[in-house]
This record gives sequence, C-alpha cells and structure tokens, in this order.
Amino acid sequence: MDAWLTLLRTPTIGPATLRTAVARHGSAAAALEALRRGDSPRELDAEARRWLDAPDPARVEADLEWLDQANHHLLGWDDPDYPSLLREVPGAPAALFVDGDPTLLWMPQVAIVGSRSASEHGLALCRRFARALAAAGFTITSGMADGIDGAAHLAALEADARTIAVLGTGADLVYPRKHRALAARIAANGALVSEFPPGTAAKPEHFPRRNRIISGLALGTLVVEAGLRSGSLITARCASEQGRDVFAIPGSINNPLARGCHQLIRDGARLTESAEEIIVELSALAAGLGDRLRERIESAPGAADAKGDSGPAVAAAGARDPDYLRLLQALGHDESTLDELAERTGLAVSALSSMLLVLELEGDVSLGRGGKYTRIPRA
Repeated sequence: MDAWLTLLRTPTIGPATLRTAVARHGSAAAALEALRRGDSPRELDAEARRWLDAPDPARVEADLEWLDQANHHLLGWDDPDYPSLLREVPGAPAALFVDGDPTLLWMPQVAIVGSRSASEHGLALCRRFARALAAAGFTITSGMADGIDGAAHLAALEADARTIAVLGTGADLVYPRKHRALAARIAANGALVSEFPPGTAAKPEHFPRRNRIISGLALGTLVVEAGLRSGSLITARCASEQGRDVFAIPGSINNPLARGCHQLIRDGARLTESAEEIIVELSALAAGLGDRLRERIESAPGAADAKGDSGPAVAAAGARDPDYLRLLQALGHDESTLDELAERTGLAVSALSSMLLVLELEGDVSLGRGGKYTRIPRA
C-alpha cells in the first residue's frame, strides 16, 4: 500500500505512466523500484525523481491513516477488484480511493448529469428518471455537483437505491460544501470515489478528469439539461469516445438549458423521452456485466475450495453451490443485515458481500433501507 501511495503522490507523473509501469512490472512495489532505477515509460523530470527518492513520510502516513478508517479503500490498477468497465477506458485512473462499498463499482450503472443551474422542470425530470432507473436495478452515478447531479443522487437515496459520486477532490473533502450531508449519506449507502489522494482540494482542471470516470464507470450517460457550455457535455463526449451510449432529453427551443441536449442529439446521442428506453437499451449490457462479476468471483483466491464438488460457485437458479443455497435459506422473507446473515450462515462478511451482489444481479435479492437485504420470490 505504501508503494501505491508514494506513486500516486509523485508530482508530474500521470495515470498513463503509472498504469504502464505497474502493468510492466506486475505490482506497485516493483514499479516504484523500477522508476527509482530510472526504468520508466517516459523520462521523469527532476521534481518527480526527488519525490521518488525521498517521499514525504508525513503525507504517506496521512493517506494510510485515512485508509485505516472503516469502509475506506484503495483500488489500484493491479487489483483484480478494479472496476471492469473503467479498466477498458483509455486514460483510466491508475487507482481509485473509495469511501463506501467498492463492490458497487462493478454494478450496472447509469450516469445522470446536467446543468448546475437546472430549472425546476429539469430537476423534476431528473428525479423521475433516477427513480425509474434505480427501480430497474441500475446504480445511479454522478458528480455530486449542484443541480442535476445532486438531484440524481438524492432521488436514488430516497428510493432506497445505490448511488456513486465521483469527486473532483480527495474523497475526504466535500465540494460544494453545501453537500456535506448528501456526501455522508452517499458514503453510507453507496460510494464516494476519487482518483485524487486525500486532502486534494478542488481545482478547475480536476473536474474534466472526474467526468471521464463518471462516464467510464457507467454503461450509459443521460444528460437531462445542459447549456452549450455545460460541463456535462464533457461527460457526454467522454462517454461517446469510450464507446458508451449517450442519452439526451429534448426540451423547448426557448429553453437555453435544452440547447446542449439538442446539440448532443444532432451529434448522435439518443433522443430519450422515458427511462424505459434506457432500460431496454442497457439491459443486455447489464447482464454481460453480471457475467464478468461471476467470473471475477469464481477466479478469486479460495473460490475453488468454496465450490467443493458442486460445480461453479455461481450458477443458474436451482443449480447453485451449497453456500448460495445456505444464503438464500438464511435470507428467508424478512429483511436481514449483512451481520445477521454472517451469523446465520457462518460465512465471512467479505464473501457474503460479493455473493449478495451476484444474487441482486440475478434478481433474487433486493437491498432496501438501512442496508437490509430481502429475498425476491421467483414466479
């Protein structure tokens, strides 16, 4: 962990250099030693070399203290739990700091973005779409800005659904400050995500970088309202360049906040009038993401031992391994917390978290208010 923190705080070294070094040498520790020897994908300047030779121990220690807190995580490029969809994105971050549940980054997500100065009509549309998409099983991802972003997060939370906020600051800071309460709710019921180390303040250049992560985590991006100079158009452009679907809600020709959406539609975004259109378009992709998650769980250390002689750890209903059957029996028909399920099944909390995520993707389990799980009866 110290190696990753040292690398991420190295000045003038960008994500591409770090990703290449870690991929070439197999780990952050090996990459750090290679960079110190001068074995680098590109020539390092004097400032970077000084830091690599003598990093500030106080900064690294502060990062470690943040990571020692409950539900704080670092997912590096060499971590198999680094989100699958984001790994495909050119220019993906070398690592992510997460305050909350990191498994949510593998969930099928729809990004909802738009104007910071949205109209009341736009905010109402945002809430309606967010609730419908959440009810269909999508995690709502946005940037926790004023306007559409905040409304999307809040609508998901009020629907007892998950939401992910990607930040332009360190994961320990809240910007804008008015969203402190919202950030706390997101961390407790979803995840705050940042590529910037703790303590990193908001800077204008951070937000376009944040936008590529918002679109990169999601199967598709919905733009609700946007002026022609809106930052949400950057997110839409990133989504398009990443090969992801872009959806835009049209508006009145007299509304300046509709012009950005109209421009997106002219450029090839899907004109969208209902959440059902997005759900239909992304359902197959969501199922494919579920397959990736199952493969990840089956390849995890210890997965082979957990299978025993009963076949794959995750299979179609009626052919599950004993651990999944035990979990389904423990769920019953009443709401249960993760700790209660761990006590009933004897399974580790870390294993249960991944198993419950798979069961949600398969439509067998729902997560409700207060982090309580309920079994969904099959027809």
